[in-house]
Amino acid sequence: MFTGIIEHVGVIRRVARRPKGARLTVDVGPCADGTRLGDSIALDGVCLTVVALAGAQADFDAVAETLRRSTLGARKAGDAVNCERALRVGQALGGHFVQGHVDGRGRVRSLVRAGEGKVLTVDCPAELAAGMVEKGSIAIDGVSLTLVDVGRDRLSVALVPFTLAHTTLGRRRKGDPVNLEVDVIGKYVRKLLAGVMGRTGAGGMGVSGGTGGAGAESATAKRAARTVRGGTGITLESLRAQGFA
Repeated sequence: MFTGIIEHVGVIRRVARRPKGARLTVDVGPCADGTRLGDSIALDGVCLTVVALAGAQADFDAVAETLRRSTLGARKAGDAVNCERALRVGQALGGHFVQGHVDGRGRVRSLVRAGEGKVLTVDCPAELAAGMVEKGSIAIDGVSLTLVDVGRDRLSVALVPFTLAHTTLGRRRKGDPVNLEVDVIGKYVRKLLAGVMGRTGAGGMGVSGGTGGAGAESATAKRAARTVRGGTGITLESLRAQGFA
Protein backbone atom coordinates (compact mmCIF):
# COMPACT_ATOMS: atom_id res chain seq x y z
CA MET A 1 0.00 0.00 0.00
CA PHE A 2 1.21 3.49 -0.88
CA THR A 3 -0.01 7.03 -0.31
CA GLY A 4 0.82 8.74 -3.60
CA ILE A 5 3.34 11.15 -2.09
CA ILE A 6 6.45 10.85 -4.24
CA GLU A 7 9.71 10.59 -2.31
CA HIS A 8 12.20 10.79 -5.17
CA VAL A 9 12.41 11.09 -8.94
CA GLY A 10 14.66 8.17 -9.86
CA VAL A 11 16.43 7.31 -13.09
CA ILE A 12 16.30 4.00 -14.93
CA ARG A 13 19.86 2.80 -15.45
CA ARG A 14 19.21 -0.40 -17.35
CA VAL A 15 16.34 -2.40 -18.85
CA ALA A 16 17.09 -6.07 -19.53
CA ARG A 17 14.37 -7.54 -21.73
CA ARG A 18 13.37 -11.15 -21.16
CA PRO A 19 10.92 -13.52 -22.90
CA LYS A 20 8.33 -13.12 -20.18
CA GLY A 21 9.12 -9.67 -18.82
CA ALA A 22 12.03 -7.41 -17.99
CA ARG A 23 14.43 -6.52 -15.20
CA LEU A 24 14.75 -2.81 -14.44
CA THR A 25 17.72 -1.33 -12.62
CA VAL A 26 16.76 2.01 -11.09
CA ASP A 27 18.62 4.62 -9.10
CA VAL A 28 16.04 5.10 -6.34
CA GLY A 29 18.13 7.58 -4.34
CA PRO A 30 16.99 7.96 -0.71
CA CYS A 31 14.30 5.31 -1.23
CA ALA A 32 17.13 2.78 -0.83
CA ASP A 33 17.56 3.84 2.81
CA GLY A 34 16.18 1.13 5.06
CA THR A 35 15.02 -0.92 2.08
CA ARG A 36 15.63 -4.65 2.12
CA LEU A 37 15.30 -7.40 -0.46
CA GLY A 38 11.62 -8.27 -0.87
CA ASP A 39 10.39 -4.79 0.01
CA SER A 40 8.06 -2.93 -2.33
CA ILE A 41 8.72 0.34 -4.14
CA ALA A 42 6.27 1.95 -6.56
CA LEU A 43 7.75 3.14 -9.85
CA ASP A 44 5.40 5.53 -11.66
CA GLY A 45 2.61 4.03 -9.58
CA VAL A 46 3.48 0.38 -10.28
CA CYS A 47 4.17 -1.72 -7.19
CA LEU A 48 7.35 -3.75 -7.73
CA THR A 49 9.50 -5.93 -5.50
CA VAL A 50 13.17 -5.20 -4.85
CA VAL A 51 15.08 -8.29 -6.02
CA ALA A 52 18.61 -6.87 -5.79
CA LEU A 53 20.11 -3.84 -4.08
CA ALA A 54 23.51 -2.20 -4.48
CA GLY A 55 23.83 1.20 -2.84
CA ALA A 56 21.13 3.43 -4.30
CA GLN A 57 20.48 1.12 -7.24
CA ALA A 58 17.68 -1.41 -7.00
CA ASP A 59 16.62 -4.15 -9.40
CA PHE A 60 12.98 -4.99 -10.09
CA ASP A 61 11.40 -7.77 -12.14
CA ALA A 62 8.33 -6.79 -14.17
CA VAL A 63 6.19 -9.52 -15.72
CA ALA A 64 4.62 -9.27 -19.16
CA GLU A 65 1.21 -8.22 -17.80
CA THR A 66 2.77 -5.32 -15.89
CA LEU A 67 4.65 -4.17 -18.99
CA ARG A 68 1.50 -4.41 -21.11
CA ARG A 69 -0.86 -2.64 -18.74
CA SER A 70 1.47 0.14 -17.60
CA THR A 71 3.89 2.57 -19.21
CA LEU A 72 6.87 0.59 -17.91
CA GLY A 73 6.79 -1.50 -21.08
CA ALA A 74 8.06 1.49 -23.06
CA ARG A 75 10.60 2.73 -20.53
CA LYS A 76 14.31 2.83 -21.39
CA ALA A 77 17.61 3.69 -19.73
CA GLY A 78 17.76 7.37 -18.79
CA ASP A 79 14.03 7.77 -18.23
CA ALA A 80 12.88 9.39 -14.99
CA VAL A 81 10.36 7.60 -12.75
CA ASN A 82 8.47 8.58 -9.63
CA CYS A 83 9.58 6.52 -6.62
CA GLU A 84 7.74 5.82 -3.38
CA ARG A 85 8.41 3.22 -0.71
CA ALA A 86 5.50 1.22 0.71
CA LEU A 87 3.57 2.87 3.54
CA ARG A 88 4.57 1.63 6.99
CA VAL A 89 2.29 1.37 10.02
CA GLY A 90 2.29 4.66 11.91
CA GLN A 91 3.33 6.82 8.96
CA ALA A 92 1.24 9.81 7.90
CA LEU A 93 -1.19 9.18 5.06
CA GLY A 94 -0.45 12.35 3.12
CA GLY A 95 -2.30 11.42 -0.07
CA HIS A 96 -4.84 8.60 -0.43
CA PHE A 97 -4.72 4.81 -0.42
CA VAL A 98 -2.82 3.76 -3.55
CA GLN A 99 -2.43 0.04 -4.17
CA GLY A 100 0.19 0.23 -6.88
CA HIS A 101 -2.07 -1.77 -9.19
CA VAL A 102 -2.43 0.26 -12.37
CA ASP A 103 -5.93 0.10 -13.87
CA GLY A 104 -4.93 1.36 -17.29
CA ARG A 105 -3.17 4.05 -19.23
CA GLY A 106 -4.24 7.53 -20.18
CA ARG A 107 -2.75 10.00 -22.62
CA VAL A 108 -1.92 13.63 -21.92
CA ARG A 109 -4.26 15.97 -23.77
CA SER A 110 -2.85 19.22 -22.39
CA LEU A 111 -0.78 20.79 -19.63
CA VAL A 112 -1.86 24.41 -19.27
CA ARG A 113 -0.57 27.15 -16.99
CA ALA A 114 -3.07 28.17 -14.30
CA GLY A 115 -1.71 30.81 -11.94
CA GLU A 116 1.45 29.48 -10.31
CA GLY A 117 0.52 25.89 -11.15
CA LYS A 118 -0.80 23.99 -14.13
CA VAL A 119 -3.89 22.00 -15.08
CA LEU A 120 -3.22 18.55 -16.51
CA THR A 121 -5.92 17.05 -18.72
CA VAL A 122 -5.72 13.37 -19.62
CA ASP A 123 -7.75 11.29 -22.06
CA CYS A 124 -8.67 7.96 -20.52
CA PRO A 125 -10.85 4.89 -21.16
CA ALA A 126 -14.52 5.59 -20.44
CA GLU A 127 -14.74 2.59 -18.10
CA LEU A 128 -12.10 4.17 -15.88
CA ALA A 129 -13.71 7.62 -15.95
CA ALA A 130 -16.98 6.03 -14.81
CA GLY A 131 -15.32 5.23 -11.48
CA MET A 132 -14.06 8.76 -10.87
CA VAL A 133 -15.79 11.63 -9.10
CA GLU A 134 -15.11 15.35 -9.03
CA LYS A 135 -13.02 16.25 -5.94
CA GLY A 136 -12.19 12.55 -5.58
CA SER A 137 -8.72 11.03 -5.74
CA ILE A 138 -6.74 9.63 -8.65
CA ALA A 139 -3.16 8.38 -8.93
CA ILE A 140 -1.38 9.49 -12.10
CA ASP A 141 2.08 7.94 -12.49
CA GLY A 142 1.85 7.20 -8.78
CA VAL A 143 1.11 10.80 -7.75
CA SER A 144 -1.94 11.30 -5.51
CA LEU A 145 -4.07 14.07 -7.03
CA THR A 146 -7.53 15.59 -6.65
CA LEU A 147 -9.85 15.47 -9.63
CA VAL A 148 -11.10 18.91 -10.61
CA ASP A 149 -13.16 17.73 -13.57
CA VAL A 150 -14.32 14.37 -14.94
CA GLY A 151 -15.84 13.78 -18.38
CA ARG A 152 -16.99 10.66 -20.16
CA ASP A 153 -13.45 9.81 -21.25
CA ARG A 154 -11.36 12.60 -19.81
CA LEU A 155 -10.10 13.90 -16.47
CA SER A 156 -8.38 17.03 -15.22
CA VAL A 157 -6.22 17.65 -12.16
CA ALA A 158 -4.46 20.72 -10.78
CA LEU A 159 -0.70 20.54 -10.25
CA VAL A 160 0.76 22.89 -7.64
CA PRO A 161 4.34 24.16 -8.03
CA PHE A 162 5.71 21.62 -5.53
CA THR A 163 4.23 18.71 -7.50
CA LEU A 164 5.59 20.14 -10.76
CA ALA A 165 9.07 20.41 -9.24
CA HIS A 166 9.21 17.11 -7.35
CA THR A 167 7.54 14.63 -9.71
CA THR A 168 7.76 13.78 -13.39
CA LEU A 169 4.33 15.27 -14.18
CA GLY A 170 5.77 18.72 -14.89
CA ARG A 171 7.77 17.17 -17.73
CA ARG A 172 4.80 15.61 -19.47
CA ARG A 173 3.87 16.71 -22.99
CA LYS A 174 0.80 16.27 -25.17
CA GLY A 175 0.47 12.66 -26.24
CA ASP A 176 2.58 11.21 -23.43
CA PRO A 177 1.13 8.04 -21.86
CA VAL A 178 0.54 7.97 -18.09
CA ASN A 179 -0.43 5.28 -15.59
CA LEU A 180 -3.85 5.61 -13.95
CA GLU A 181 -5.13 4.02 -10.76
CA VAL A 182 -8.71 4.79 -9.77
CA ASP A 183 -9.51 5.26 -6.07
CA VAL A 184 -10.04 1.79 -4.59
CA ILE A 185 -13.11 2.98 -2.63
CA GLY A 186 -14.82 3.90 -5.89
CA LYS A 187 -14.07 0.45 -7.28
CA TYR A 188 -15.85 -1.23 -4.37
CA VAL A 189 -18.84 1.13 -4.65
CA ARG A 190 -19.28 0.22 -8.31
CA LYS A 191 -18.99 -3.49 -7.57
CA LEU A 192 -21.50 -3.17 -4.73
CA LEU A 193 -24.01 -1.43 -7.00
CA ALA A 194 -23.47 -4.04 -9.71
CA GLY A 195 -24.08 -6.74 -7.11
CA VAL A 196 -27.34 -5.11 -6.02
CA MET A 197 -28.56 -5.07 -9.61
CA GLY A 198 -27.46 -8.66 -10.19
CA ARG A 199 -29.17 -10.05 -7.10
CA THR A 200 -32.46 -8.47 -8.15
CA GLY A 201 -32.25 -9.51 -11.80
CA ALA A 202 -31.30 -6.14 -13.26
CA GLY A 203 -31.13 -7.15 -16.88
CA GLY A 204 -28.42 -9.76 -16.29
CA MET A 205 -25.82 -7.08 -15.61
CA GLY A 206 -24.94 -8.10 -12.05
CA VAL A 207 -22.10 -10.26 -10.86
CA SER A 208 -24.27 -12.73 -8.96
CA GLY A 209 -26.67 -13.64 -11.74
CA GLY A 210 -29.91 -12.83 -9.88
CA THR A 211 -32.60 -15.21 -8.66
CA GLY A 212 -35.87 -13.49 -9.28
CA GLY A 213 -35.83 -12.76 -13.02
CA ALA A 214 -36.26 -9.41 -14.74
CA GLY A 215 -39.73 -8.96 -13.28
CA ALA A 216 -38.36 -9.03 -9.74
CA GLU A 217 -36.06 -6.03 -10.23
CA SER A 218 -36.51 -3.72 -7.26
CA ALA A 219 -36.90 0.05 -7.34
CA THR A 220 -33.50 0.35 -5.66
CA ALA A 221 -31.86 -1.71 -8.38
CA LYS A 222 -33.53 0.34 -11.08
CA ARG A 223 -32.25 3.55 -9.55
CA ALA A 224 -28.75 2.03 -9.24
CA ALA A 225 -28.86 0.96 -12.88
CA ARG A 226 -29.81 4.46 -14.04
CA THR A 227 -26.98 5.92 -11.97
CA VAL A 228 -24.32 3.56 -13.33
CA ARG A 229 -25.55 3.73 -16.93
CA GLY A 230 -25.56 7.52 -16.88
CA GLY A 231 -22.02 7.55 -18.24
CA THR A 232 -20.66 10.34 -16.04
CA GLY A 233 -19.62 8.25 -13.03
CA ILE A 234 -21.03 7.98 -9.54
CA THR A 235 -21.40 11.28 -7.72
CA LEU A 236 -23.20 12.32 -4.53
CA GLU A 237 -25.51 14.46 -6.65
CA SER A 238 -26.38 11.61 -9.03
CA LEU A 239 -27.12 9.27 -6.10
CA ARG A 240 -29.39 11.88 -4.51
CA ALA A 241 -31.15 12.44 -7.82
CA GLN A 242 -31.99 8.74 -7.93
CA GLY A 243 -33.27 8.72 -4.36
CA PHE A 244 -30.33 7.10 -2.60
CA ALA A 245 -29.74 9.95 -0.12
